[in-house]
Amino acid sequence: MPQWVYTFGDGRAEGSAQDRNLLGGKGANLAEMCNLGLPVPPGMTITTEVCTWHYSNGHTYPPELNDQIEQALGSIGELAGRRFGDDKRPLLLSVRSGARASMPGMMDTVLNLGLNDQSVLALAEDAGDRRFAYDSYRRFIQMYGDVVMGLDNEVFEEILEDEKAACGHDLDTQMTADEWIGVIDRYKQVIGEELGRQFPQDPNEQLWGAVSAVFSSWMNARAITYRKLHDIPAEWGTAVNIQAMVFGNLGDSSATGVAFTRNPSTGENALYGEFLVNAQGEDVVAGIRTPQNITEDARIEAGSDRPSLEKLMPDAFAEFLDICQRLETHYLDMQDLEFTIERGKLWMLQTRSGKRTAKAALKIAVDMADAGLISREEAVRRIDPASLDQLLHPTIDPRVPRDIIGSGLPASPGAATGQIVFTSEDAVALNEAGEKAILVRVETSPEDIHGMHAAEGILTTRGGMTSHAAVVARGMGTPCVSGAGGLRVDMHTQTLLTMAGRLNKGDIITVDGSTGQVLKGAVAMLQPELSGDFGRIMEWADAARRMRVRTNADTPADARAARSFGAEGIGLCRTEHMFFEGDRIIAMREMILADNETGRRVALDKLLPMQRSDFTELFEIMQGTPVTIRLLDPPLHEFLPKTAEEIAEVAQSMAVPVEQLRERTEALHEFNPMLGHRGCRLAVSYPEIAEMQARAIFEAAIAAVRTAGAPVVPEIMIPLVGLMEELRFVKARIDAVAKDVMEEAKQPIDYLVGTMIELPRAAIRAHKIAEVAEFFSFGTNDLTQTTFGISRDDAAAFLTTYQQKGIIEKDPFVSLDIDGVGELVRIAAEKGRKARNDIKLGICGEHGGDPSSVHFCEQIGLDYVSCSPFRVPIARLAAAQAALQGKS
Repeated sequence: MPQWVYTFGDGRAEGSAQDRNLLGGKGANLAEMCNLGLPVPPGMTITTEVCTWHYSNGHTYPPELNDQIEQALGSIGELAGRRFGDDKRPLLLSVRSGARASMPGMMDTVLNLGLNDQSVLALAEDAGDRRFAYDSYRRFIQMYGDVVMGLDNEVFEEILEDEKAACGHDLDTQMTADEWIGVIDRYKQVIGEELGRQFPQDPNEQLWGAVSAVFSSWMNARAITYRKLHDIPAEWGTAVNIQAMVFGNLGDSSATGVAFTRNPSTGENALYGEFLVNAQGEDVVAGIRTPQNITEDARIEAGSDRPSLEKLMPDAFAEFLDICQRLETHYLDMQDLEFTIERGKLWMLQTRSGKRTAKAALKIAVDMADAGLISREEAVRRIDPASLDQLLHPTIDPRVPRDIIGSGLPASPGAATGQIVFTSEDAVALNEAGEKAILVRVETSPEDIHGMHAAEGILTTRGGMTSHAAVVARGMGTPCVSGAGGLRVDMHTQTLLTMAGRLNKGDIITVDGSTGQVLKGAVAMLQPELSGDFGRIMEWADAARRMRVRTNADTPADARAARSFGAEGIGLCRTEHMFFEGDRIIAMREMILADNETGRRVALDKLLPMQRSDFTELFEIMQGTPVTIRLLDPPLHEFLPKTAEEIAEVAQSMAVPVEQLRERTEALHEFNPMLGHRGCRLAVSYPEIAEMQARAIFEAAIAAVRTAGAPVVPEIMIPLVGLMEELRFVKARIDAVAKDVMEEAKQPIDYLVGTMIELPRAAIRAHKIAEVAEFFSFGTNDLTQTTFGISRDDAAAFLTTYQQKGIIEKDPFVSLDIDGVGELVRIAAEKGRKARNDIKLGICGEHGGDPSSVHFCEQIGLDYVSCSPFRVPIARLAAAQAALQGKS
């Protein structure tokens, strides 16, 4: 009989940390903590396989599940000294999700399950505290009514605020038992009125409702969005963790909190976290009350006048500190912990590897390697390459004045400027319009995940450093200021009230997630310097990787930026981008309008010194590293004006008749220019263009050698080759120009001529093309377009739908389609090597900066990847991880 339920408690567990796929991260770690002898409330985990069964069998459950749950409930009750459904000593439960990958706040939780009109009386008598019992009951009704029954939480919040106001209270903790009874009555009344059914009193009905709600939440909108952002497969499913309740709201000797064994923002090796006295876990992360610091050092640094856990409950704090050290040593990673103290007794509710900023991840990895806890190779493996984007966020220039209109907690580092928006929908709309938004909320919730992803920065007026906004923003690398209590959000009028006055939707503000300051207007920013821990990780990564990392750079600024990020050459210089500036576009248009080759050569002679100057500067900046220059690729009509007004303006500036310009534009028009007269086809039709560019390259190489002294070996890339004969024709022209330039300069030039593989035919016939080509560079942007038969510019209209319906997992223009496009790359690489064993192989599409695509490039043995300048560090780290994976 299959085992669907695994129990844990009293120092024993049926699972362990190794069972993450089966028990989910939370369940596996609860089992592991039990096996370590730590104080964990007894419980059970319903496996992820039940989730898979549930969705594969019409939302039903395995027939053995009910009996296994009942048996586990009996075991839990024995350990807790209680019985589920008993009116005298009721066993109350928490029901939580737990996928194998951490998804904080994305799925549903129910606490205090098992309470009803009878058992609440027993809880009050047993605890000797009526207020606690009815507080717990109203929490349960509110949470169950929202999560399981589907009545919006705002309905309950409005009732609660009304009742507090009527009783003259500001805080939940001021409510009495009888006042809570009034709230409970209103809660049950509104459930009946709004849903047409009553709040369930049967604990078993409550339990199955909660279990079904957790499994259903695996497919809620926020969980789907989170999985998409973090590449978590839907088929993994979630486990359900059911535990005996322990109560942090059982008076002033009880508390609940969240902590990290190291600072998740900076990586500092110091306990970091917050807690609340007389509260339950959701109070800390929801920002309903402002939490207190766990350590005395943190309290002093924060300037708080409320006692730390270290001072308030020293025995529980000492035990907790010891457990933190044990868990970090055991897991060899920074841990994110949840705990409850019930009348002085410490209980551990969760441990997991903590989410952290890229800066913190680097410091933690380096510090642990320096301490001998992990190897340098493991330190390299620990860093998510994509997270390095966080380090590239700008910071506010310290020299500029700051118009501070509020301040809060520095929840996620970096600074961002944008328009104020008050809803996630508005943030998404601005992002889609190409505008920058700052999402301003009282507090965020998991439903805001899409808006948080779209926003440049996040500002909340409530919540602490472990609130939803703070944790999610840090994971995304989005600057965030939380708990800015001096600000007021008015959702009805869409305004933000500040110490400096009222700001409206659309007004510009800046948030500084490193200091917690909120500034009026836009301010000057500084780009970060990549050094320190980043430099050491990159040094270790470079020692581990095999593939080289180049950059796609068309301008001197791009090249300098890429060099500063560690680029080892240019893998793609798009020469067409150089023709759109100033006098160049005029000369280019003159060349296009020329009636014959003589006229074209006259115009090209004007472009020659401009191109030569461009290439010389690039060669000098790259200091002897490889530079691959792609000859003119786009169709000629792209350089001509489009509208009647533009045609008239250009005709006047060039002193040519309007009609002549219009006729030439119409003659060059193509129905499908992506597959038209472009790339090597231009060089075949107009070889003088390729000859001019080749001369500019060779003369620049000679000039750069004389200026910089470093050897220059230009790599000339001929685009859109599908036939060996095309490449042979163009290469012959390039070789002839090289011979002429070398004779004129009386200096030899080493150079390579190769091609972009961006057509399926080229990949299939790579063995023949390699007879002429000295290198292949896989242009995976166009290769993806031509393989799928879709336009990158138009595909967004339906690729998202394909992803939502499970037809594809990822956008093939973002992450390489390994099975299709990747197979063509593999075929071309193998055939190319057979024909020319020393052929150089690289990739220059945007996939060169995508970590999963880089892993594929390592697997098939490419020599280098090339990507945009700001993705060079990502590619360096991904290449190292791919090489290390290949060794393991």
